[in-house]
Amino acid sequence: MASTVSEFKPLLDQSVGYGVVIGVGFFFALIMLCLTFLQTRFTDTSPRSSEEFTTASRNVKPGLVCCGIVSAWTWSATLLQSSTAAYTFGVSGPWWYGVGGTIQLAIFGMVAAKVKMNANGAHTFLEIVKVRFGTGPHLLFTFYAFLCIMVVCGSLLLGGAATVNALTGMNTLAACFLLPIGIAVGLRATFVCDWSHTLILFIIIYIFIFRTYGTSPATGGLPGLYELLVVAGKESPVLGNQDGSYLTMKSNQGLVFGAATVLSGFSGIFCDQGYWQRAIASHPTSTTKAYMLGGLSWFAVPFAFASCLGLAARGLLHHPQFPTFPNPLSPSQVSAGLAAPAAAAVVMGKGGAIAVLLVVFMAVTSACSAELIAVSSLFSYDIYKAYFVPNAKGPEIVRVSHYFICFWAVWMGCWATILHKAQIDLGWLFYVQGVVLSPAVIPIALTVTWRKLTSAGVLSGALIGATLGMLAWMIGCWKIYGVINIPNLANPYSAVCSGLTGLMFSGIITVAVSLMNPADYDFQGTRNIANLDTATDVENAIYPQPTSTSPGLVEGDKKGSTEDRKDNIETSTSPVPDSPIIEQGLNGPESAEEKTAAAFPVGYDVLKASFRRAAWYSLTLTAIVAIVVPLPLFFSEYIFSEKFFSFWISVSIIWALLSGTFSVLLPVWESRQEMALILDGCWKALSEAKFQR
Repeated sequence: MASTVSEFKPLLDQSVGYGVVIGVGFFFALIMLCLTFLQTRFTDTSPRSSEEFTTASRNVKPGLVCCGIVSAWTWSATLLQSSTAAYTFGVSGPWWYGVGGTIQLAIFGMVAAKVKMNANGAHTFLEIVKVRFGTGPHLLFTFYAFLCIMVVCGSLLLGGAATVNALTGMNTLAACFLLPIGIAVGLRATFVCDWSHTLILFIIIYIFIFRTYGTSPATGGLPGLYELLVVAGKESPVLGNQDGSYLTMKSNQGLVFGAATVLSGFSGIFCDQGYWQRAIASHPTSTTKAYMLGGLSWFAVPFAFASCLGLAARGLLHHPQFPTFPNPLSPSQVSAGLAAPAAAAVVMGKGGAIAVLLVVFMAVTSACSAELIAVSSLFSYDIYKAYFVPNAKGPEIVRVSHYFICFWAVWMGCWATILHKAQIDLGWLFYVQGVVLSPAVIPIALTVTWRKLTSAGVLSGALIGATLGMLAWMIGCWKIYGVINIPNLANPYSAVCSGLTGLMFSGIITVAVSLMNPADYDFQGTRNIANLDTATDVENAIYPQPTSTSPGLVEGDKKGSTEDRKDNIETSTSPVPDSPIIEQGLNGPESAEEKTAAAFPVGYDVLKASFRRAAWYSLTLTAIVAIVVPLPLFFSEYIFSEKFFSFWISVSIIWALLSGTFSVLLPVWESRQEMALILDGCWKALSEAKFQR
């Protein structure tokens, strides 16, 4: 007689888990250190500069920003929770998960364009809030920013640790502490490591796609998988799906899941400094393009990966090699995101387990790296510099950032341990993210886009919206499920009640209160946020430091001068005295035209056109993926035929192939000259060293 306990049998030894987590973690940490050395040695930028460390000097090209967006937004939840949705709801799950992340990226592209127009010198979005509204709103949104990062870090580590534990038997708490081992050394190095992570991610996705749909005896190819899903719909019909089928977009639970995903995605992007950091780091003329490509490319990750492994997990439940055979996955295993690892184990055996382990590890470490840079920027600029050491120098900012990165890497492990001991898992955090963060979304977005916004509107909207959202959460859970407890609070209907209430009412109240006594903000204050390194370079050009206090600036010593200029960077934002050497923009132009020209590194008309493109793109993409494609299929109650299922899967494969091109090949092409410069420098250095021997 079959056991009633669904035990997930590990396919790999614990040594494999520790080897991947520690060995690969140190490997990528070493790569980032090497990249930092090469950058310092052979280019004119240095991560010891605060501007370079936190914003990559604001000149990252769109292909690499696109790659960074895909890498940073591909959490462990992207791979695991989307597969859980496919396993639970059928074909609608991966689509709605993709919608829940893509439209936010598209809309955030509009906000990113406004950042370039209205606050191009900012380092964090909280810096913009403080300049515009002062201490009160700044402290409120600082709370939301750190809360967001804690939710994200918890999701990353809990999902990753659960997968490592299930596949290798590695201790969950050890995984929580060891996964964030690769410490980030600068935003540009993080971008480059994002590229390597994304390369591995797409290679593994392609392997699973062609194995599952083509050569796997377990699935029998695409026709065989279709038949397995037809049988699964009869054996375990989905409540709310048309005829209980897994092959239909007519899924009531899937639609609610989509709404919860959209709410979670909005809060996860607009409250997360990591996405603002990429908007700040991108070149002003390419921000919109980067987010266009990033949104389209990321959609393919959950759509293709989950359609492959999530549906395969449902179809292969009765396969003898299924890890919990003869039982299905337990509810806790499903919530922990183990559908994809289970399918991989059947489709590719130990090779599949290693591939899932590696791709989840890549997702966790890449996103953790982005979060570490983001949280260090928040601490150094919005706590340390804002309230404790206003005149902190550039090297001091970088040093404090490094210290806080080390602290947060340890705290992440502690936080994940606390959540694990409280029996909170990836699925719980996924739904609750929209609950706790959605009231801050609209006030944050309007801060850089709406001139009539007031401090009273921001505070009242966020606080009252949060209060109403909490009430809706409790009341909705009680009315729908009959009892308020931890599992019920993270059910989709409870999460949607709260997230939608918090988002809508915070927006309505913010706008209404602001219109009672509207501001007429010209964004001149936010546009004057100093690019700290540039301001200092100009100041040093006017007032050269005496050699007694600057031993590196020895006359004729070009190397010493270069290193000193890279390392000793002022962060003071005080006005630079008048001098004929200073360009017109720094000398305080008198006319409105001159002020506008001084505030923007590129033409204001160019930035306005970029914003308009972003607006049209976001509206068009949202209409297509959220309305035009899914809703007709939903209301028609259509159950996929084998031919239409083949077409649907073919679209996911083509989309994944194009996404890999944008995320992997485009950055290489755009950076060919920089790579040639570094390789040439390395060759010359090696040649000189050989000649000197």
